[in-house]
Amino acid sequence: MEKLFIKNRHDKKIAVVIEKPEKPIGLAFVMHGLGGIKSAPHITTFAKVFYDNGYTTIRFDATHTYGESEGNYEDATITNYYEDLEDVIAWAKSQPWYQEPFVLCGHSLGGICSGLYAEKYPERIKALAPLATVISGRWLLEDYYKDDLVNWEKTGWLAAESGSRPGLMKRLKWSYAKDSVKHDLLDKLEKITMPTLLLVGEEDIPCPLFRQQILFDKLNCRKELHIIKNAPHSFRDDKHLKEIYSIMNKWLKSLN
Repeated sequence: MEKLFIKNRHDKKIAVVIEKPEKPIGLAFVMHGLGGIKSAPHITTFAKVFYDNGYTTIRFDATHTYGESEGNYEDATITNYYEDLEDVIAWAKSQPWYQEPFVLCGHSLGGICSGLYAEKYPERIKALAPLATVISGRWLLEDYYKDDLVNWEKTGWLAAESGSRPGLMKRLKWSYAKDSVKHDLLDKLEKITMPTLLLVGEEDIPCPLFRQQILFDKLNCRKELHIIKNAPHSFRDDKHLKEIYSIMNKWLKSLN
């Protein structure tokens, strides 16, 4: 495993981890969600599946999260996460291990970023795995943040305790909400023609199953949708992670 720092288009440091097997058969990028980190259990599980299947695997901390990259969580937006994904891939193009087409995998906000990239550059993508993905910024605000919107806009801030770090209060600016409505996977869904894997926890609240089903039904490609029983939005339970590994392992083997 190799870790290094690159600069994004805004001259901020992005921490990148590269895991390269002896004889790589492909390349995969794995992206975390809002406030996530590249070393979270579900992100490392996704990455391990790719590595075990012979893919050079890239994980990174987006800017404006809680990892090793620069920026402050309060300034996070879908746009900033998406631009970081573009910038990491652009950097990867200069590396000797770069291969096209590659696989994109993302969780939650990383899922919509992966999907938006696949819609913009479909010729570069071998397969797509937006897991427990945000589908539409508008839906996210209507479904998950609806009870907070009035006060959020009035005060300019949304505060909530971290689910993975008890005691940590996450504060997000209203600019996140304003930016979110600009992004919707359904707008150019016809561009997603590559094999696509969807996966969602049965108890997912931010990105619920019924929304994933709408996305699945509208996709016109080779596709799968898997439901992880009793699982929440972020996968931390070992039983759920083993199930996800098995699902992704079978899917990757089917691509080859």
